[in-house]
Amino acid sequence: MRFTNLTRAPEIGANSYLMHAGGKSLLLDCGMHPRLEGDDATPLLSLLPEHLDAAIVTHSHLDHAGSLPVLRRRHPATRVFLSPPTARMNDVLLHNSVNVMNRRYEAGGASPVPLFSHREADLAARLWQQVSVGQIWSVEGDRLPSPEDADVSFQFCHAGHILGSVGVLIREGSRRVLYTGDINFEDQTVTRAANLPDEPLDALIMETTRGDYERPATFSRADEEQRFARQLRETLEAGGSVLVPVFALGKTQEVLGMLLRFFEQGLVPADTPLFIGGLSTRMTEIHDSFEGNGEFHRQHSDLMGRLDPHRLMGKEAETTPIRPGCIYALSSGMMTEGTLSHTFARKMMTHEQNSIFFVGYADPASPGGHIKAAQNGETVNLGDLTPPLELRCRVEKFDFSAHAHRESILAYVRSVAPKKVCLVHGDRSALEWFERTLRADLPNSEIIIPAPGVEIEI
Repeated sequence: MRFTNLTRAPEIGANSYLMHAGGKSLLLDCGMHPRLEGDDATPLLSLLPEHLDAAIVTHSHLDHAGSLPVLRRRHPATRVFLSPPTARMNDVLLHNSVNVMNRRYEAGGASPVPLFSHREADLAARLWQQVSVGQIWSVEGDRLPSPEDADVSFQFCHAGHILGSVGVLIREGSRRVLYTGDINFEDQTVTRAANLPDEPLDALIMETTRGDYERPATFSRADEEQRFARQLRETLEAGGSVLVPVFALGKTQEVLGMLLRFFEQGLVPADTPLFIGGLSTRMTEIHDSFEGNGEFHRQHSDLMGRLDPHRLMGKEAETTPIRPGCIYALSSGMMTEGTLSHTFARKMMTHEQNSIFFVGYADPASPGGHIKAAQNGETVNLGDLTPPLELRCRVEKFDFSAHAHRESILAYVRSVAPKKVCLVHGDRSALEWFERTLRADLPNSEIIIPAPGVEIEI
């Protein structure tokens, strides 16, 4: 079995990996880098073989699925396997990407020609084959009674990251390789925890996102949610409003699930006006459409129906005034210029009665990352097209990551004792922490940080 890291650098970006097993070639994820444009935002797809037998997408975040139309252009007959929720959300997210790329290109400047069109997004979706967790499949697209019925087979398992996210167990004869995708071993508000294979593995390809973060031993999710509710209430009672920048997919629904419980338990006044908008609305509607299917949901909430939030459209953002005593859960999570959260941050951050509460990751180079790192009273850079503004509002950070903390990943790796571990999907410091720690913990295992574009034997 051979493996090639197709990301352009060892980082969190356009995640994509090529495996050769049993004479078959299999692509694992095909992402788009969230901060880059043009070909630089895509994986190293030029390294794919002339014939690609199959592709697997672990979940619908764009850094794992955003280049699927580019893949289809190069390999127009390659079948793509993914879970039913991932298929539904991918369709919306890819068309949204076309809209974003078109807006940037039409605005002029240095933005390149969009990577793909709406038509190409539709054509890519025709190649998708939906697969449920636990089923065994051949790379030719046949469901199998057992792994022994094909030279190479794969099986999805719960990854616990977002709705529809999966890990992939690949078998070639007696050899077993697990690609984790993005994982979380703890229950979230609406998403159930990962449930990965517990038998020994020959190789493990695993994410390392939180390798550079040591979570305090005293941390508990319940305590963090209570702190979130308490500080929401404090801002609202003081006459301010709260901006919660969220990713449209995953983080929005987790936050809405928390707010629903806060309202029902009286932790936050139930009549607090709640605003969401843009892509978050559509993603939450898709989430709710799967509520009768317990395959991925931890609990069924009907978030849109029970919360009945006010819905903002992008064009309304500039003219909508900030009302006191409101919660604005708006995308994007990194406050990218032109998004709802960026627009509302500009209006709210200069007023000390307001708050901005970060509940997830923000790239340090993004506007959200700049606000997270700033001290009160500092002038903050909000992007190339936005004048800097003084930060006067309250800023708080909460640990509601959808990625597993490093101690839980370590515990899993120790339990399955892989012969080889390939470390991917992490910044350099995170990769190196896992490399150093696993080499000490598992002296009989080979620990690898695969260089981009270099084929290795696993």
